[in-house]
Amino acid sequence: MLMSNEFIADAPLYCAVQNYAQANYLRFHTPGHSGHSSALGGILEHILSLDVTELPETDSLFEASGVIRLAEEKAAKAFGSLHTLFSAGGATLCIQTMLRLVSAQGKRKILCARGVHRSVIYTMALLNLEPIWIWPTPSSHSALLGPISSQSVYQTLTKHTDAAAVFLTSPDYYGTLSDISAIHSVCQKFSVPLLVDCAHGTHLHYLNEGKKHPLAQGADLVCDSAHKTLPVLTGGAFLQIGTPAFSLEEAKAAMSIFGSSSPSYLILLSLDLARAWGEQEGVSAFSVLQQRVHKLFVQLKTSSLAPPSGSRDPIRITLDVGKIGLHGDEAASFLHEQGISIEMADQRYLVLLPSVFHSDADFEQLRNALLHLPIHSPLPFAHCAQFEHPERVLLPGEALRLPHIKMMSEDAANHIAADSSSPCPPGIPLLCPGERITPSIIKALQSYGITQINVLK
Repeated sequence: MLMSNEFIADAPLYCAVQNYAQANYLRFHTPGHSGHSSALGGILEHILSLDVTELPETDSLFEASGVIRLAEEKAAKAFGSLHTLFSAGGATLCIQTMLRLVSAQGKRKILCARGVHRSVIYTMALLNLEPIWIWPTPSSHSALLGPISSQSVYQTLTKHTDAAAVFLTSPDYYGTLSDISAIHSVCQKFSVPLLVDCAHGTHLHYLNEGKKHPLAQGADLVCDSAHKTLPVLTGGAFLQIGTPAFSLEEAKAAMSIFGSSSPSYLILLSLDLARAWGEQEGVSAFSVLQQRVHKLFVQLKTSSLAPPSGSRDPIRITLDVGKIGLHGDEAASFLHEQGISIEMADQRYLVLLPSVFHSDADFEQLRNALLHLPIHSPLPFAHCAQFEHPERVLLPGEALRLPHIKMMSEDAANHIAADSSSPCPPGIPLLCPGERITPSIIKALQSYGITQINVLK
């Protein structure tokens, strides 16, 4: 899909920086290239002219009152939030901000889906928060990833009425969606805010009238890792505020605690441009992409590579190559030889992230490659689905602050984890700091190639 330039005029931050670049000021400010086109051999000539810092013309991210504030207000209107904050620190900075906001009143418990990203664990450790795990509905992917039911949230809240928040991921890395609307209704009954990591679901704003996006389903705070599925530079994300319980000023102050005081303007510009592009072309572009993905799935039905069932992100391509007897890495290597690079391969699944800029020819190449994958006897489901719930001995923050040593995972039985152990992608901890290591956990770690871990002395 070709991108027109008509939307650019509706991107106030980009226009302000472009005007500044065209004014040809003699720059005696950061960054060190001073906007000179000759820097770095001229390779980044146009980019460097737009790589600026906080100036009267360009505003300041954490004290926004000019073009950044205008750009964020336009984003809030586009996404249907009360406030939208730009992040040049990815979804991680948004997650840090959300957890800081809900813990500001002194409550320490976060009722948390076990399949959260490791950045959630580390942020809770920094803030001395206590995770109370909510385990997902068992799935063929693993014991850690899968939909969280509203019943599970209700049962956990009845046991922990002093919780500061409920924190979930939807969609998860494999594209599975939880029923955020039903979960939000439960949270409302307990007057507990609902936080959702929607890192892989920013595009849901543009599909089905946005009804599957957590913000539209009532979530109070949502992080959108825009760079994952929108035309945004790596590290660009949106923090969406859906409730008046958290003010813009509070959120900016919380974000400034963790964020760099020198955020990348190139990333911020790409967020502004992507929002403007999305308002004009997002719905049509993602509708076409959804049709292409659906067509691919129809074509793959006869090859045992149909997508998983259940409520799913309609553009996430998740394929169980274990059904045709392949380890994920084997299938990924085969595709790589065919000129196709994918997002992630695990023991039996492939995860592919299609873009609105992929063409029909691109999908045809992918289809042909998938249909030529070698076929063997199906692999048994004998991996992380049998993963036991680890025993917590210490809180993550306590364990991370204690002396530790590194040892081979095969020798770590009965030791206490000093750090998280996370295959990345997807960055979901198999083991969290403070948890006791057992033989079955060691087996799960080794199955993901984790042969060394940090344990407490």
